[in-house]
Amino acid sequence: MNIASFLSGSLFCFLLVSCTAQVKEPEAMFKLPKELKEISGIELVKEKLFGIADSGNENIVYQIDNKGDIVKRTTITDAENIDWEDLASDAEGNLYIGDFGNNDNERRDLSIYKISSDSLDEEQCKSVSKISFSYPEQKDFPPKKSELWYDVEAFIVYKNHFYLFTKNRSKKFDGTTLLYRVPMHSGNHEAKLIGSFKTEANYNNNAITGAAINSEQNKIVILSHSKIWLFEDFKGDNFFSGKTTELPLQHYSQKEAVTFKNNSTLWIADEKVKKNGGNIYQFHLNELN
Repeated sequence: MNIASFLSGSLFCFLLVSCTAQVKEPEAMFKLPKELKEISGIELVKEKLFGIADSGNENIVYQIDNKGDIVKRTTITDAENIDWEDLASDAEGNLYIGDFGNNDNERRDLSIYKISSDSLDEEQCKSVSKISFSYPEQKDFPPKKSELWYDVEAFIVYKNHFYLFTKNRSKKFDGTTLLYRVPMHSGNHEAKLIGSFKTEANYNNNAITGAAINSEQNKIVILSHSKIWLFEDFKGDNFFSGKTTELPLQHYSQKEAVTFKNNSTLWIADEKVKKNGGNIYQFHLNELN
């Protein structure tokens, strides 16, 4: 089955028809250091904020304090930063690095690294495991420009699986992000396509660059450069089946990462581009109108 057939026949493809909320612009909390000017993922784990940068940067997980200073650098000695794009965590505080950035849809070495919670205070460590995966629908590397479905910059952990939201780079972008599920144990896996979600046909404002889930695992957000989509009241891992709220942020920048600070507050990070960005922002979900 190809992607086009899935989208035409799937019961899990949803056009955004739910509410759009009026929100305040995110509040800039602090500047990020130069080492993280190309930040691509953040995750709050046991009250500690961790960040990574994407391709071309070091294979380091950075711990950041509430002033934006780096307080710890942990080098992952057995994991090359080919294109680290997001962070996620589990209930035990283990951290997962998504090395699945795939701008040109050419990669065959997509992987996720598990980092033990006990290792995050060390200067160097090895990963606990490496989870490798592929997309069974992809037959060509790269595929046609109209079928560039296979880049990912956003994932979460939910009930012992990874869930990946694709960054659609296809010609004639239509706002579709695909949802893939990957087992959490080491080995080589075929990612399972389980759903899709469609926003709007404007790439700059609707391509998905980050995702997060709250600790209660009943709220999920996905991020673009100028919007957030909040999913609630979903059934199982059919995340698009419940209430969906689109949140225009009234602020455009190269936003690449998001995490839940608590059940009602998000932290968002953007890359520094020239004189703009390079911040951690705070955004309150409980102020939605």
